[in-house]
Amino acid sequence: MSARIDIGAPKPGNRHAGLVLGGLVVGFVVVVALLSLVWTPYDLSDINIAEKLRPPSSAHWFGTDQYGRDTLSLMMAGAVASMAVSLAAVSIGLLFGVPLGLLAAAWRGVPGEAMMRVNDFVFAFPVLIVAILLRQALGTGAFAGAANVMVAIGVFNIAVFARVSYGAALPLWARDFIMAARSAGKSRLSIAFQHVLPNMANVLIVQATAQLSLGILAEASLSYLGFGVQPPMQSWGRMLAETPTLMWAAPRLAIIPGLAIVVTVLALNIMGDGLRDRLDPRMSRER
Repeated sequence: MSARIDIGAPKPGNRHAGLVLGGLVVGFVVVVALLSLVWTPYDLSDINIAEKLRPPSSAHWFGTDQYGRDTLSLMMAGAVASMAVSLAAVSIGLLFGVPLGLLAAAWRGVPGEAMMRVNDFVFAFPVLIVAILLRQALGTGAFAGAANVMVAIGVFNIAVFARVSYGAALPLWARDFIMAARSAGKSRLSIAFQHVLPNMANVLIVQATAQLSLGILAEASLSYLGFGVQPPMQSWGRMLAETPTLMWAAPRLAIIPGLAIVVTVLALNIMGDGLRDRLDPRMSRER
């Protein structure tokens, strides 16, 4: 008598470990960001040149920067901008991109193709070009810098969510329950939002987590180049932009925000994979 060992089968307890682990890390970052709105260990405006570039200690867990400011406080405040910009950009993409993709799938033919070709034209514009144009239009103030990066990434997300929605909605229009709704006299618009949209929500949720991670990377890149968040606002990308001349004197000033970006993006991707396995029946591991 021989025993069969299925090496590829995941253990029941590990089926959603990625979702839980990623969710815990992302939740921790969100809690830290919300906490920084009401409390940080030190005031961000406290500049003490005598305390500049201090190494980590019991008074300053992550040390101080070139102006003597507490690095932990800056990291907490930076989480707000990095997460808020990414979340706002994804919200813009969902708000405008999903209806565009739904309508293009509902009115196939010339109207739908025209919508998607316009969407492809928008998709061809790099985020950096949009950020430069917005900076010229809105200026370089603190609020304008945050708005620039939100809108620039949001415009890109509109095109992404429109393409995803269009691709997910097209097969649904051939399903029996859609045929039944059309036979009942419902309009294409009501079918799109009442029947098609709920049945593709799992795809949109997974895509949203992916775009959140890309949004954090895009914000960091734009802020590093000077087209994103501007002083006195803080973000992890802004912190990286201030460190090139300090790499030998205090490399931790680049390592700490860099690790925060990497860990948060990785956690969002892991959470997205877990959500895909949890929500998509075709990817489910429960057999």
